Amino acid sequence: MNETNHSRVTEFVLLGLSSSKELQPFLFLIFSLLYLAILLGNFLIILTVTSDSRLHTPMYFLLANLSFIDVCVASFATPKMIADFLVERKTISFDACLAQIFFVHLFTGSEMVLLVSMAYDRYVAICKPLHYMTIMSRRVCIILVLISWCVGFIHTTSQLAFTVNLPFCGPNQVDSFFCDLPLVTKLACLDTYVVSLLIVADSGFLSMSSFLLLVVSYTVILITVRNRSSASMAKARSTLTAHITVVTLFFGPCIFIYVWPFSSYSVDKVLAVFYTIFTPILNPVIYTLRNKEVKAAMSKLKNRYLKPGQVSAVIRNVLFLETK
Repeated sequence: MNETNHSRVTEFVLLGLSSSKELQPFLFLIFSLLYLAILLGNFLIILTVTSDSRLHTPMYFLLANLSFIDVCVASFATPKMIADFLVERKTISFDACLAQIFFVHLFTGSEMVLLVSMAYDRYVAICKPLHYMTIMSRRVCIILVLISWCVGFIHTTSQLAFTVNLPFCGPNQVDSFFCDLPLVTKLACLDTYVVSLLIVADSGFLSMSSFLLLVVSYTVILITVRNRSSASMAKARSTLTAHITVVTLFFGPCIFIYVWPFSSYSVDKVLAVFYTIFTPILNPVIYTLRNKEVKAAMSKLKNRYLKPGQVSAVIRNVLFLETK
C-alpha cells in the first residue's frame, strides 16, 4: 500500500522565496554572490588553519571543522535554489527531497554538537589553563568532531524515519526553497499531528539541550573571566564574544522554527535563509575580524601565494593581451 501511495507523488514543487518573475534575476545574482562568498570565506579559514603551524591548536582545529560544516549547510540546498531562479517551474524528485531532509538535519545537528565542543574547549582553556593541552589533546579533539557527526547522523536518521514511510498521494507544493521536514509532512495523505509532534520533540530536544549546555558553559566562563583581570582574560573576552555571537545567530532561527513551529511560512522562509546562508557567511567574518592570530596567518598566506606586485603584473599582462 505504501509503495502505491509513494508512486502517486514522484516529485514536489518548491514555491521558492518569491513568486515574482521580476525578482528572480535579482535574487539569482544576490544569492550567487553570497554562496561564492560562503565558499571562499570558509575554505580560506580551512586553508589558513591547516597551512599555519601556529594555528595547530584545539580551538582552531574545531574552527576549521566548523567552517567545513558551514560549507555543507550552505551547499545542501543553495545551489538548487540558485538554479531554480532561472526556471519557472521549480520541481524536485521525491528521492532528492528526502536527501535534502537527510542532509539538512545531518549538518545542522552536527554543527550544534560541534558548537558545544567549542564551548567546552573555551571552558578548559580559561578555567583550567594549566591542564589545557593535556585535556584537549589531538585525540580528544578528533573524538569530539566524530561525536558531533555521529549525533548528527542519529538525529537525521530518526527524523527521516518519520517521513520515509508516509503516504504522499495528493498536494505536492512545498512553500519553501528546499524540502523542509515540517512542510513536507503536512502534505501526507493522513493525519500527521502525532508525527509532527515527534519531529518537533526530536529537533527540540537536540536544539534545547545543546543550547542549555552552551548557556551553562558560557555563564561559567564569563564568571571566571569577570573575576580575573589580565591581558590573557582580555583576549579571552574577545574570543568569547565571537563564540557567543555565532551561537546566537545559529540557534536562534533553529529553535524558533522547530521548537516553536506555529509561525507563518513567510517567517520560516526568512529564518531558513538566515541559518543556511547568512550564518555560514557571517561565521568567517566574526572569527577573522576579532582574531589577530587568524588575520596574521591570512596575511602570511597572502604574502606566500600573492607576492607584492604579482597581482598587478597579472592584471597588466591581461590588459596588454586584450589591447594587442
